[in-house]
Amino acid sequence: MPRLFSLPYLALHTLAAGFLLTTAAPAAAQTIPVTVQPGDPKVVISKHIYGHFAEHLGRCIYDGFWVDEKLNVPKQGRIRMDIVEALRKIKVPNLRWPGGCFADSYHWRDGVGPTAQRPATINSWWGDVVEDNSFGTHEFLELCKLLGAEPYLAANVGSGTVQEMATWMEYLNSNADTPLTQQRRQNGHPAPYGVTWWGIGNESWGCGGNMTADYYTDVYKRYATFARNHPGSPPLKRIVSGANGDDANWTETCMKKIPLDQMWGLTLHQYTLPTGSWTGSKGKATGFTEAQYFNTVRNCLKMDDIVTRHAAIMDKYDPQKKVALLVDEWGVWTDVEPGTNPGFLFQQNSLRDALVAATTLNIFNNHSDRVRGANLAQAVNVLQALVLTDKEKMLLTPTYHVFDLYQVHQDAQWLPLQFRSPDYVLNGEKLPALNASASKDASGTVHVSLVNLDTKKTLKLEAALPGVNWKTVSGRILTSANVNDHNTFASPSKVQLATFNGARKRSGNLAVELPPQSVVVLALQ
Repeated sequence: MPRLFSLPYLALHTLAAGFLLTTAAPAAAQTIPVTVQPGDPKVVISKHIYGHFAEHLGRCIYDGFWVDEKLNVPKQGRIRMDIVEALRKIKVPNLRWPGGCFADSYHWRDGVGPTAQRPATINSWWGDVVEDNSFGTHEFLELCKLLGAEPYLAANVGSGTVQEMATWMEYLNSNADTPLTQQRRQNGHPAPYGVTWWGIGNESWGCGGNMTADYYTDVYKRYATFARNHPGSPPLKRIVSGANGDDANWTETCMKKIPLDQMWGLTLHQYTLPTGSWTGSKGKATGFTEAQYFNTVRNCLKMDDIVTRHAAIMDKYDPQKKVALLVDEWGVWTDVEPGTNPGFLFQQNSLRDALVAATTLNIFNNHSDRVRGANLAQAVNVLQALVLTDKEKMLLTPTYHVFDLYQVHQDAQWLPLQFRSPDYVLNGEKLPALNASASKDASGTVHVSLVNLDTKKTLKLEAALPGVNWKTVSGRILTSANVNDHNTFASPSKVQLATFNGARKRSGNLAVELPPQSVVVLALQ
């Protein structure tokens, strides 16, 4: 698969045919040659790369998806329907729940049955707030049904038991006549739910138990043994709690010690911190300088090297690529907004974050032979959210608009690109200014997503598409005057999508003028 970025290094990467090439570009005024190659029909960009995450954290669930009955917004029960409709529009393919760190403190029985009888607990991970458990398993699965999304459950390995996980699976998936299935029927769902995606623990190297890789693999195999399929429901997709960032040893140990038939997927968590540091300030969500923007972009681009490294280890043990790599936590993580609860991880969302999201999704698309799932953290009111709310008010963030643009890649055939990226230069340092991905959907339409990270230079591209018959090009663009620009409840549409008129057909090629700090998706028909 392609190396999307060379990071600050400028030497040309000589890769196998069909791989993406990046290096120093010609002078800024010169047109950048691009080739969109035919690709392999068997390599498809999984729709699940465009997944999301809803943890019991801050105002993601409570005061986000799940609201007070008296709040004057469209609701189904207590599920907020304007959020549901917004996420349905971008075809959210899967939703991960209940965490995150919260998952390894969550006991599923606390969240089923009559609401008045559910015990209150303490969410010790996120602000020590009271968790009333009014939003539990049935409520989450109803939310997924309304969204049309695959539910992705994280089982409690850190503080739970094998039996607790196994009974949750039986409760949800069995059609036999047992006390657990009778309880599910009494709680309002006669048929099995058939939940297939199961994470066996979360961040087991950290908040999920501070385990070593060797210890976790033994624990995983024990849990996986009792993660059984039930007649009447599809087979389980057992997912290994994978590495933190570039921890190659964790991936190596898991791939070496866990039989391939015991795992469907292996996770990876990698966040983009503007400062690059987990200690002290992570950086501001707004009001940052161009140098701070440049540093954020540099940290974002590390995702390509990290995915490449883990994929290479997986290839060694799984050359047929049966095991999916799931980057099920990613996104920009900044300091919280001033005056808000630090345990709620509420941050604003700027054009910078949209550029990071688009770049990251291009990386995932270009590794789609191995990356077959991902989850942005998180959907509502937490970290790099798609949606922000304030009582009855709701707004869509710049990152939401990226997912709106990129939904065209879901389950489409991946098309390799070849080009040389020009440099984005600041204070004597260099980064590749251009990144891209392309696909062909079932109707034959080719979509090309382009990101110009440079804050000042327009990029001119001339793309050849051998073997593609097309007559017209249309597109949409996301940009704004400043990378700090963001949407507020007073000005909810400051950063929004617009029609893009900077692409045309010229002598059989695609000519594009890509404005600074912009995301563009083109449709060739």
